[in-house]
Amino acid sequence: MTIRRVAALALAAILLLSACSGSSAGPAPSAAAPASLVRVNLTVPAGLDTAPFDTQRQVLVPQGWTMSVFARVPYARLEAWAPDGDLLVSVPGNGTVVRLTSDGKQSVLLSGLNQPHGLTFVGSKLYLAQSDRVDVYTYASGVAKDPKPILTGLPDAKSPELGGAYAHALKTVVVGHDGSVYVSVGSTGNVSPDDLTANPPRASILRVPPGGGPAEPFAVGVRNGTGLAIAPDGAVWTAVNNRDNIAYPFDQPYGGSDGPSQGEVIPDYVRDHPVEPLAKLTQGRNLGWPYCNPDADVNPGVKGSPQNPSNVPFTRDVETNKDGSRLDCTKLPRLEQSLGAHSAPLGMSFVDGGLPGEYAHGALIGVHGSWNASPPRAPEVSFFPWANGDLGKQQTLVGGFQAVDGSRWGRPVDAVLGPDHAVYVSDDQAGAIYRLVPPHS
Repeated sequence: MTIRRVAALALAAILLLSACSGSSAGPAPSAAAPASLVRVNLTVPAGLDTAPFDTQRQVLVPQGWTMSVFARVPYARLEAWAPDGDLLVSVPGNGTVVRLTSDGKQSVLLSGLNQPHGLTFVGSKLYLAQSDRVDVYTYASGVAKDPKPILTGLPDAKSPELGGAYAHALKTVVVGHDGSVYVSVGSTGNVSPDDLTANPPRASILRVPPGGGPAEPFAVGVRNGTGLAIAPDGAVWTAVNNRDNIAYPFDQPYGGSDGPSQGEVIPDYVRDHPVEPLAKLTQGRNLGWPYCNPDADVNPGVKGSPQNPSNVPFTRDVETNKDGSRLDCTKLPRLEQSLGAHSAPLGMSFVDGGLPGEYAHGALIGVHGSWNASPPRAPEVSFFPWANGDLGKQQTLVGGFQAVDGSRWGRPVDAVLGPDHAVYVSDDQAGAIYRLVPPHS
């Protein structure tokens, strides 16, 4: 059904609540590489060894783990396990959803779609997000049929008011334990305040209540919350692609500059700011964009400051909120966790048992890697331990996709635990699905 026209009023209420609401130092918020990670050859079966696998590739994985190419799916994005044990993979670039059987054989499940991206199952019901809508299908015996609309009229590049300009049109969908449907709606650009007052609001997470009904904003100021997942306790979490080319916000010199650097776009500062939010969402939460930026610096504004990725406060954006009149950044709830600036977290899923040892409970995130940092932040699969309703600090589960010179042969998008207790990783650059196998799996 279409989004009701009072969404803007609901959004205004959220912004008002956000404006009125109310650790120890550690390393910078980039993934830690535990000493247990080892470099192993990526196994490539015959017939799957075209570029980039026409040369031997190696990956970093925990001791005793192995990784192989399971299937080749060009431009593979998000994944979901069907109740019959098949793996579904969205391919927005050609408007399809691909079905992979347990032996890696593939077929097209759905075609002719408008940039399909997020997909998730509730029993035999397949929820699928296209760039302009969300539908639910009945799935059985490898067939998805009888689509019924959950949400239509979502903004995308075809929306008349956007004139073809929409940088973050892909949508992600998850379903809460109570049946609520949550949909990520990205911003139109890097810094575009008008998104917040659009109808429906962009740079938001929308919620459709159980049983259907009009969608309303659940969280706002979410620049591009592609990572969206339901935790084992039912909480909604998002991993966000934050803004680029941030101006230095403090009225003081930066590094060795002679005078105040406020308002300058300084490459050294841009590289590490702002961090990428990893946040637990509640009704009405505001993640600050584009008026407030999460600042993990232990010594804010000081060049070379260490960063603490947990419990991150916000600072004003000097370009959009210099005097704090648009949003009081000090009153925003701190971020639970974060990733290094420009890491580009994409797919997110939770593991609640099924993996060994320290990896038994936590979140898996496909980290795409930066496009505008020097040296580039590396692509990887990250793991965040989960306990007592919270996520711990980022760890590398799979690395090795980027060479010392910054060149890459792969970029992970999503990682999901399979029924065989292996982790299946999509890679849209290499056009592959990997199978990551822990010991004794």
